[in-house]
This record gives sequence, structure tokens and C-alpha cells, in this order.
Amino acid sequence: MVTLAHCDGGGSLRAPVVGVLALQGDYAEHEVALRRHGIVTRRVRSVAGLAGLDGLVLPGGESTTMLRLLRVEGLEEPLGALLQSGRIPVLATCAGLILCAREVEQPAQRSYGVLDCRVARNGYGRQLHSGTVPVAAERDSELPLQFDAVFIRAPRVLDVGPRCRVLARRAGDPVLLEQGAILAACFHPELQAHHPVTERFVARVRAGLASGTAARSAVG
Repeated sequence: MVTLAHCDGGGSLRAPVVGVLALQGDYAEHEVALRRHGIVTRRVRSVAGLAGLDGLVLPGGESTTMLRLLRVEGLEEPLGALLQSGRIPVLATCAGLILCAREVEQPAQRSYGVLDCRVARNGYGRQLHSGTVPVAAERDSELPLQFDAVFIRAPRVLDVGPRCRVLARRAGDPVLLEQGAILAACFHPELQAHHPVTERFVARVRAGLASGTAARSAVG
């Protein structure tokens, strides 16, 4: 596969750089999925790791553990500022969606509130109820009308506010959302090769870089 590169400010060529929050969860699987598309990845474990990114992934995992580690590593406020800024595309999957939600239930916990939805943790049941199921895309989503998605102890979206767009549903439930720079999935696209959600995120990263309008992430 040919890696598409883009000119930086000095005229040299570079590939897009996407940070993957790597405190806990399946960050390694996201790295593999992104590299298939020629994306350079960086594990984000400190504030310095947020600088100079063209995109960011908040992976699946255990959201309460992530919140604790974000605070321990001094990342909680800098990450929140970056999410609020909308400067770069963000892919939030499973626990990542929970971190972004406006409100979290079962049990209640704090979140960044950058995605206008209310979610229930483990809303589709525990590990026994996990698996691959078909989801239906909205006709105006520019996604395949039906595709498979892997749900693992997935959050359930209970309601969606007017600022948030629903892109796909599982038996009527919203499972893929978009708001500004954030693309958020209840499922794990990184576990399937060339998944349309990963491809949509990569296309947004490349489009922002190619247009010259994307402001790369900054810290401070």
C-alpha cells in the first residue's frame, strides 16, 4: 500500500500523525488499524504527547480506570481542553464515547460533556452478551447502508441531543454519533480490518491536513 504524505510548513512531506490515548484499553489494536491506512501513530501517556497531532483516538477499555489515570498523569484538563477546542478529528470508541458523553449512568460518573448524548455503561449486558452484530447506517451518512460491528460490554446511548448527529443504529438504538470534530462509536471498529468507521476517521484526518485548514493540536 502506498502511504499518502502531505507537505508541512517547510515544504517537506510527512504522513498524518494520530495520537492514541494509551493509559489503558485496546490502544494497540487502534494502532494496527490506523497503520493499515498509512497513518503514523503515537501513544499518548503524557501532556507532551498531545502536541502536534493531526488526530486523536480515545480507545475502548475501562472508563473509570481511564479517568483515574488521566488525573494521575496530569492529562485530565489538557485532554479536555483539546476536545473542547475541536481543532483535530477525534475517534472515540466504547469507553472513549463514555468519556465524551454529556451524561453517564449505571453508575453515574464524570465525563467531558463534549458529545450531546446520555449513555448507560454496559448497556447491552456484560461479556456474555458481547458479539458481532449488523448495524444500519442512516441514508445520509455516506457509510455502507449495513455493516458489522463488534460490541464488547458496550455502552448504550439513551438519548441524543440536537447538537449530535446519529450516523448508524443497532435495532433502532444510536450506536455511531458525530458532533463537530468527534466521531464516536459504541462498538470497536479497530477489531475489523478496513472498517468503514476507521476509514471515515482516516479520511477526516487526511482532509484536514490536505486542505491546510487543520490546526494541529497544541498544549498550553
